[in-house]
Amino acid sequence: MDVEAFRRFEQVGHDRLAATYGDFFAANTARAIEPLLDGAGVRAGLAVLDVACGPGHVAAAAARRGARVTGVDLSVEMLALAARAHVDVRFREADAEALPFTDCAFDAVVCNFGIGHFARPELAAKELGRVLAPGGRLALTWWDDPARSRINGTFFDAIAAAGAQPPADVPAGPPAFRFAEDTALLSLLRGAGLADTGVTTLGWMHHAATLDAWWSGGLGGMLRMSSVVTGQPPELRRRIRAAFERLASAYAVTGGYDIPNSAKLAVGTKR
Repeated sequence: MDVEAFRRFEQVGHDRLAATYGDFFAANTARAIEPLLDGAGVRAGLAVLDVACGPGHVAAAAARRGARVTGVDLSVEMLALAARAHVDVRFREADAEALPFTDCAFDAVVCNFGIGHFARPELAAKELGRVLAPGGRLALTWWDDPARSRINGTFFDAIAAAGAQPPADVPAGPPAFRFAEDTALLSLLRGAGLADTGVTTLGWMHHAATLDAWWSGGLGGMLRMSSVVTGQPPELRRRIRAAFERLASAYAVTGGYDIPNSAKLAVGTKR
């Protein structure tokens, strides 16, 4: 894997998705925010770092609890959205693998659906642990297996059914669902020096009013998947869409689609 190529892909890609992420997908990832903050013990008066903050929804929720919050992200466009929407939170550009903070600077650290976007997640986890004060809690989320997390799993299954391969301009990255496994998450946190680690599974339903809302919302919110779909020749892209429609029909209800979602919440304490 070319680490720099993947990092640049993530940065440029999320700059592009900043304009559409909030249209559909942000409401889905928001379902994990309160469990994430509870897992990190976020409360009034704590200094909290939100890593891969995106448009700032987690940081804003932490601020509403009375915490002093800093949000960091590689995407300047995401950060611009966050700063405009949440003026009471400090945001800055930063790489999760090289955080610009002193050791033990924060009482709690959170990362909502970010760990799978980092080129070197083990290094990122150690950085998150480094800036966490002794006794502080780290909490992070990532997607469960795509068979159980269908908002994105349906797309990946459709891509496979159509026989599509990633375009040449999509760089190889870490396995997208590596951290769907509890053992992988526990190993990640323990490798970062955290104790009292644990993983729980979160589940919820996300409603899409129409198939087009689900399709366009996914393409506007999930970088690696959307890059694979949009990079295909027209005929292959039509085959992906047809497969998506067949698979999505399993979740059709009156008034749209009820989509099952599942995610992992991992927590640990700095020794």
